[in-house]
Amino acid sequence: MKKITLFTILAIAFACTSNNQPKEILEEETTVIKLDIHQANNLAQMPLHCMQQEFPNKLGQTLANEDALGTPKELHPAFYGCFDWHSSVHGHWTLVSLLKTFPELNEREIIEQKLLENISAENILQELEYFKRSTESSYERTYGWAWLLKLAEELHTWDNHLAKELESNLQPLTEFIIEKYIDFLPRLKYPIRVGEHTNTAFGLTFAWDYANTTEHTDLKTLIESRAREFYFTDSQCPLSWEPSGFDFLSPCLEEADLMRRVLPKGEFQLWLGEFLPQLSDKDFNIETAKILDRTDGKLVHLDGLNFSRAWCLYGIANNFEEYSHLKKIANEHITYSLPNVVGDSYEGGHWLGSFAIYALSQVSD
Repeated sequence: MKKITLFTILAIAFACTSNNQPKEILEEETTVIKLDIHQANNLAQMPLHCMQQEFPNKLGQTLANEDALGTPKELHPAFYGCFDWHSSVHGHWTLVSLLKTFPELNEREIIEQKLLENISAENILQELEYFKRSTESSYERTYGWAWLLKLAEELHTWDNHLAKELESNLQPLTEFIIEKYIDFLPRLKYPIRVGEHTNTAFGLTFAWDYANTTEHTDLKTLIESRAREFYFTDSQCPLSWEPSGFDFLSPCLEEADLMRRVLPKGEFQLWLGEFLPQLSDKDFNIETAKILDRTDGKLVHLDGLNFSRAWCLYGIANNFEEYSHLKKIANEHITYSLPNVVGDSYEGGHWLGSFAIYALSQVSD
């Protein structure tokens, strides 16, 4: 099987116009995309530079009175950079993930220092106080919650003294977010089926990963129960209706990504055959999402959609041989949007790298 590094992909893609697919890659159905150290160094730059960049910033705050006001850093001393709270969290995840995968990362010492400065025990306790405000009971529900648990999981699975210190510092907020899930999910009557932050399936997927990795039985059991209640009888998901204009998540594929986790393999195969029967067709295809203006912070969401579709498709193809043809489609989605991550404007660059790296982490030989 031919392997092509991310560096090679970007070199080819930059030679093409932004609206054209790089044919040299797309014709290679057996291509395996790999992230290499050169691009790891490039992808580390945006979160490294914005994790302590306070402005511009979108707080998403509910004001009870004038005393609730504060600068981003005063309100969120750990996660105040990268435009908004959740982007800051998955920017930190990006740096942890890259350090873990590439110990030889160029600016390792600087990254480690900034991670320790931000994710200090004192800062996390102040973050926790913000979440406990009476006006903020739904703050970052559930997108930011999910990324916080993904960061916690990444630290938990890294056998490194820095990771252990950061995990310990983060633990009070991690436990609080778990409590928030356990409190909220039984009260959620209907799943939220949109292509943006509040998508329930995405919020449950990363929480499941954390619960499964750390053997948190209560959270894992609750997620499985709610996923079955929300989605088990679904069928014929209208994939052809996607995407909506601002999507960065696929409602259909995110649901499948969750159910792949919570259902036994045989049960999932039967469920997927009813839910997205077209995926089993060897000639199935879904066009990559096209972006007409990448300076628009909402329209650039569609680059994120290409990456999130890819990780969902890889998840199915890697676990079920009869769906291996989906890897080619996932590759196409990644190679279309990757050139727009490195050197991108702030509108997309402050978060797209996280999506690209997570998608690439799901690639399997």
